[in-house]
Amino acid sequence: MNILDPQGPVAAADKTILIDSIAIMLAIVLPTIAAIFAFAFYFRQSNTRAFYWPDWEYSGRLELVVWSIPALTIILLGGVAWIGSHQLDPAKPVAGTGETVTIDVVSLDWKWLFIYPDQRIATLNSVTVPVGAPLHFQLTSASVMNVFFIPQLGSMIYTMNGMVTRLELRADEVGNYQGLSAHFSGDGFPDMLFDVHVVSQPEFASFASDTVKSDRALNGDSYRNELLPQSVPKNKPAYRLDDPELFGEIASQRIPPGPGPEPAPQEAANVGTNHAR
Repeated sequence: MNILDPQGPVAAADKTILIDSIAIMLAIVLPTIAAIFAFAFYFRQSNTRAFYWPDWEYSGRLELVVWSIPALTIILLGGVAWIGSHQLDPAKPVAGTGETVTIDVVSLDWKWLFIYPDQRIATLNSVTVPVGAPLHFQLTSASVMNVFFIPQLGSMIYTMNGMVTRLELRADEVGNYQGLSAHFSGDGFPDMLFDVHVVSQPEFASFASDTVKSDRALNGDSYRNELLPQSVPKNKPAYRLDDPELFGEIASQRIPPGPGPEPAPQEAANVGTNHAR
């Protein structure tokens, strides 16, 4: 999960913005630190050349320096953020090779569900994508608000209950990467990770054709019974998607969302006692 080792164009642009922002801030931080040590050294008690102006109150030149340098720094940082936020609009399509792969993402307590509507398959806590292809993510939450983030591929984005957000990415190098939840969501949050497998185009086609033959079927009933309850799964199963409208039903809340993180029985009893007092 090294953000300084990008494997896609969005992550590479994020890295550039991060480095540029740090460089701009260091342009004021380093001279300030140097000035602190220089003033402390020059105006030390043993330096007879140091001077003191008891009647000095104001210097227009110093005021100009004190205000202009921070102002320029803020202008530069604001410009970097403004330009970058428009260039890296999450919903802006990313060019690539091959057909666009659409992946519907659902954040649950405490796991990630990935639905491939075109391939009629789904996976849990594991997402496989073809290298170089444009990736079109549609994201929602079946519980509390969460944040979807693949550090080496690009921007993090919120998942929200009753809403659908979009994220366009591309992976340029074959390999295995790590995704995570970047928003605290209860007891199982530390384990809310998912694997990202970037494979060749033929391998992705093989993965899809093999998974569509899976004995596990994902539909409204299996979703409610197996995935919606709070749990930290030990395995990463793949499913045959029997209900192509499942994601829409989750996002529109035709399938009611989960209850969200709840306190343990003892904690709930303590809360009730405190309220009674």
